[in-house]
Amino acid sequence: MPKQASFKSDRFRKNRGGSSRWLLLHCEKCKSPVAAYQKDGPGILKRLYLDRISSPIELTDNKNKNLACKKCKTLLGVQYVYEKEGRLAYRLFAGAVGKKIVKGDELEKIKF
Repeated sequence: MPKQASFKSDRFRKNRGGSSRWLLLHCEKCKSPVAAYQKDGPGILKRLYLDRISSPIELTDNKNKNLACKKCKTLLGVQYVYEKEGRLAYRLFAGAVGKKIVKGDELEKIKF
């Protein structure tokens, strides 16, 4: 049985009510998977915090200034510092990314 991914639990998760879920993000243009992401709390997805991206790991370093689809090269978001919390994040463009809630053990099967 594959090992299930575990949620990161810190003050940011606790501030948002302690509820988390795994999201599989895909490019709306070509439908190819972009990232696996831990979404904390309710609400829409406006930004991707770098410390919450589970895979691919290349998205979590500071070298990538833009978030783009690997397959069709569509620009999905830009990197910035979210001033309210002082965290690095990708600000997503409206309608650029689709999402699906997945279980932790399903994340291991997805190829990015």
